[in-house]
Amino acid sequence: MRIALFATCLNEALFPQAPAATVRLLERLGHEVDFPAGQACCGQMHVNTGYFRQAVPVIRNHVAAFAPVLDGAWDAIVAPSGSCVGSVRHQQAMVADREGERTLARDAALVAERTYELSELLVDVLGVTDVGAWFPHRVTYHPTCHSLRLLKVGDRPLRLLRAVAGIDLAELPEAASCCGFGGTFSLKNAETSTAMVTEKVRNVVATGAEVLAAGDYSCLMNIAGALSREGTGVHVAHLAEILAATREEPWAPTVLPVDRPGAARPPGPAGPPQGGPGP
Repeated sequence: MRIALFATCLNEALFPQAPAATVRLLERLGHEVDFPAGQACCGQMHVNTGYFRQAVPVIRNHVAAFAPVLDGAWDAIVAPSGSCVGSVRHQQAMVADREGERTLARDAALVAERTYELSELLVDVLGVTDVGAWFPHRVTYHPTCHSLRLLKVGDRPLRLLRAVAGIDLAELPEAASCCGFGGTFSLKNAETSTAMVTEKVRNVVATGAEVLAAGDYSCLMNIAGALSREGTGVHVAHLAEILAATREEPWAPTVLPVDRPGAARPPGPAGPPQGGPGP
């Protein structure tokens, strides 16, 4: 298949390892991946904060960047983010229509129909759960709120993780509980957000996992900060990074520092320096 990558602004600016791993994974599976250069933000930040009119040009740019999918340039669009795919699928056309942009609303809805979160694309479109990955670490999985409640990805990410060779997958207590990020929620309601992520960290540590996985780096960023501040030694990895890892190209953590007292280095074969450039 020919697949367009929607990297998302958060990933492109702060966590490029997630879209890079998505490309590596899909190409390993035999697919052609393209990166539309005109892409930027999907508008979720504006919409969630109530700036619908200001979101319209952002949505217009997104639709223009990915409109070639409507003419057959690509078979699908994929993003390593349930949050951003949720915005594309459930916000863009609604906002455009509300602001009187009927043509944009129509085109946004058509582009959204062809846009998938990574686990949706793999399981539902490509029909694969075993992607040939190898990840010899104890892992627990956090289902992010938008992927769980808005996209309803269900157990697709877990089905993909269970098929990974070498993985020791531990169930996360109270997995469906929010981590407290919620974009600007964590800024406007800092004390509540801190209490929520503290509880999430407690549950992650209880699993004995070396790595916390999720499908959104926004939530992983929030939880990773708390894990690091508490010196837990637990690392985080996007689902795409785990699925892209192989014996020949093993994963190495890139988010949390390892020079804190007591920070653990995941066991396994030698790879890039821990804490240095990864996939």
